[in-house]
Amino acid sequence: MNHIAFSDMLSSISRQWLTSCIVLCFCCHQVSAWHSAMLDVQGESLVYLSDNDGFVLPDFSHAGYKGADEQIPEVPVVRTISAIVGDNTNHIQTAIDAIGAMPLQNGIRGALLLTAGVYEVHGTLTVPFDGVVLRGEDGAVLRAIGDMPHQRDVLVIGANKRIWGANEKDGTRQLITDNMVMPGCRTLTLNDAQRLSVGKQIIIYHPCTAEWLQAVNYGGVPYPDPSDPDNADERWTTGQYPIIYHRYITEVNGNTITLDAPVFYTLRKSLAQSYIYEPDMTGTIYGSGIENITIEIESLGGEDENHAWNAVRFRSIENAWAIDCTFKGFGQSGLVTEACRRSTFLRCKALDPVGITTGERKYNFNTYLYSQLNLFSECYARGGRHNYISNGTSGTSGNVFLFCVSDSALNVNEGHRGWTQGMLYDNHRDTNMTRPFTLGLYNRVAMGTGHGWAAVQSVLWNCDVGETYGTIGLQKPPTAQNYAIGCKAKRITGKPVSSSDFTLGYVEGQNRSGLEPQSLYLAQLNDRRQNTAVNHADNIIEDLLTINTALRQAKVNVQVERLAIVAVEGRIVCTVDRPAVGEVVSLAQLPTGMYFVYIVLENSVSVKKILL
Repeated sequence: MNHIAFSDMLSSISRQWLTSCIVLCFCCHQVSAWHSAMLDVQGESLVYLSDNDGFVLPDFSHAGYKGADEQIPEVPVVRTISAIVGDNTNHIQTAIDAIGAMPLQNGIRGALLLTAGVYEVHGTLTVPFDGVVLRGEDGAVLRAIGDMPHQRDVLVIGANKRIWGANEKDGTRQLITDNMVMPGCRTLTLNDAQRLSVGKQIIIYHPCTAEWLQAVNYGGVPYPDPSDPDNADERWTTGQYPIIYHRYITEVNGNTITLDAPVFYTLRKSLAQSYIYEPDMTGTIYGSGIENITIEIESLGGEDENHAWNAVRFRSIENAWAIDCTFKGFGQSGLVTEACRRSTFLRCKALDPVGITTGERKYNFNTYLYSQLNLFSECYARGGRHNYISNGTSGTSGNVFLFCVSDSALNVNEGHRGWTQGMLYDNHRDTNMTRPFTLGLYNRVAMGTGHGWAAVQSVLWNCDVGETYGTIGLQKPPTAQNYAIGCKAKRITGKPVSSSDFTLGYVEGQNRSGLEPQSLYLAQLNDRRQNTAVNHADNIIEDLLTINTALRQAKVNVQVERLAIVAVEGRIVCTVDRPAVGEVVSLAQLPTGMYFVYIVLENSVSVKKILL
């Protein structure tokens, strides 16, 4: 448990959420709580309710490291190096390769620690190994020098090519026989599941057929104008955007299989015969990451584009992470995911991109092709065109931006093109806005090259773009829906720009405070974990919290007035007034989930976050 100061909590979590928790503890002010018509809270459980089209909110709780089922491991340092004069590319790469040659032990090889200092990097560093972490001491900076090769990546975590499951193992294809599989569903019926078993990786494949294209009006892009010879036909074409999900099987019952995570779009047999197959994922990297690393890219500033382009790319990797990293001066992305799945990016910063302000540039946090079930939590982006974006297409889904801050965005945080599904912006906040329209789930029509429907079955939950200034663009796609629930904005509109005018999506509780649960992702995670059998004796943290331990971590020597444990939805689990040193508060009976411990001192509040 890391100590978090009260002032830090106001910026790193939701100011409103924290205030509501303190209200519960001190009864200083009453905010009227309300629940969405799409999601009821009954005791400890969530009850999903359908809209007029029969859709329910998807369960986003599987986003994150190992599907949010395990904590990110603490990887021990096995090698330490310091900066040398001049180019450090080979110096660092040699150390990474040495760790990569070590044997795996429980999925881990070890961490390379960079001591404080500036490491000039004239090339590209790669971590193409399972279980390897690149970690920096405070003050460790990778400084990307020069432009050879032109617009290179500075750091690649994962494989040297895109591996997403296109290679189908012979004889493994099975048709999905369900007439309809709704968003949020985790079960599929197959024509023959005899060869399948628990733990197998599968690809769910929904072909881009002529029938499906007609149902979605060919992406909602303009038809060609016969009178204008220069007007291109940008309608989507057969095969262009198949819908693809990477999943694991958790149960086989006859010809019905259960998946580790839901689908995010309706699979209609009448529009496309979907099927599953086992993919050849050879070459995929598992369980590597970066921690406490700063990457600075040297440039001339302004519109200079002759410099390194992406600070870090996570490619063809699963169960990866980046924690407390900072990326500065990139041209396209500070952090970009590509064929990256079930990974967590925590408290990272992507700042001040350098280049021309136009397409394919300044995407600070960028979920690119085949990125699925990734969690971006408590991140900060500044000065991008699209600070938080899905630049993937129909193979990108289930990505979550949780408690992230977008500062001085030049354009829209959005799904960007080609039928991205299941995006969640949860407690997203825009600050220092340069334009009203900065958050959207909508059809981009002919922007880019026939981008069309850019986000479907996606949710804005408790987001804030300024109720006196900001605009949210929200549109209902054909065969799908998008949602804005509990969001603060001056306008939520189906016509955010003149070229994109479609039916308004589902809007509820605009500028209304008190939405519960405050965080959809955390509430879903808590609900899923408490409904899973848990042996508390095997929890990865101690099941007892002592007051003297809390005092020691808080680094204070004053009387504790009150200790309160508060669940994520705001429910007080227990309180202890003026506890004695050594007094024990048992956590053994708590359901698995996330809790906040409020240690109320004589004149202040300290807050600790516990994840069981």
